Amino acid sequence: MLKMKRVSETYDLKVFTDAGDYFGDIEDGLVQGNKISGWRIRATKNSFLSRVLGNAKGVIVPHQLVKAVGDVLVISRNAVPTGNVDDGSE
Repeated sequence: MLKMKRVSETYDLKVFTDAGDYFGDIEDGLVQGNKISGWRIRATKNSFLSRVLGNAKGVIVPHQLVKAVGDVLVISRNAVPTGNVDDGSE
């Protein structure tokens, strides 16, 4: 059965990739017409986004890359920005 959720109920949900990495927190849902078109994800302390983006505040993830919405939002790893990530290991 499909469960409906208000966009306002998703604010501040944790976002994880389908590989299990903490990605950030939902800041807002982007609505076009009567459908969600994307999600504004905030880079938070200790998130993957904060390591990749540096000083940027976050990213917009298209809704097509969302795998599940529940207690957390799960996104495809295809939404992860590519580039050199400093993971702290040397």
